[in-house]
Amino acid sequence: MTNTQLTLIQIDNYGPWTVTPEPRREVDLQTMQSRLYADLSQLFGNREGYVFFTRFDNMVAVTNGLDVDDHALIQESIANRYPVTVSLSIAVDPSPAEALGVATSQLQDAGSAQDRGRTEILKGTPLADTERAGTDVQIAHFDVNDATGKYTDRLNEFDSFINIEQGYAELMRYMRRAHDSLSFFVGGDNIIAVCEAIDQEGYADAVEHVHESVGVDLKVGVGRAETAQEAGMAAKHALETCREETTDVEFAE
Repeated sequence: MTNTQLTLIQIDNYGPWTVTPEPRREVDLQTMQSRLYADLSQLFGNREGYVFFTRFDNMVAVTNGLDVDDHALIQESIANRYPVTVSLSIAVDPSPAEALGVATSQLQDAGSAQDRGRTEILKGTPLADTERAGTDVQIAHFDVNDATGKYTDRLNEFDSFINIEQGYAELMRYMRRAHDSLSFFVGGDNIIAVCEAIDQEGYADAVEHVHESVGVDLKVGVGRAETAQEAGMAAKHALETCREETTDVEFAE
């Protein structure tokens, strides 16, 4: 059984801020969003976590091993660097989708994302050290087979992007529906999924589903560990085994 700790990151009052006292330049907003994501990725990453950008004003972190004090320090660091603050909501569940649902509800109960009075909320209870195990987090690293040969070196860049995004969108929907797992595009032709305890057959079914639905061929390496980064590195090594053995699914030893 997995025991995934997720943290929902939400910029406080972001929509109104972007148009106060007048609409801000989109290039400035995009720059700030990308820098905020980079800083959060480093702040959580220094503590063995992973951050995924989703819509940028909302982000999702896998935070097994981080306690409330760690989260509070990250909030403080962001408040000192940016003209906006962030609220954080923590939840734990064997199902990543369920954990994110609980984290989302906790923030919604604290007030609207556009409520000026809802600032730097920190909600939820992290997984206790006594309950942690070496198999709490399962990370799956998906990669498009021969993306360079099929798309990058052959198609207009935007058409390549469409093909990759179609594969991502179909995988994201399938993993959410079939396995309560959360999949995130991380650049290039790579998708990282935070998963419940899915077996070899489950991943093979996902790969086959995407192939049949949108014609995009995937392979996946899977790792399990106590923290997101450890599981993620194991998944990357398993993905290299896929490349070497020309297989679709490999689990790290």
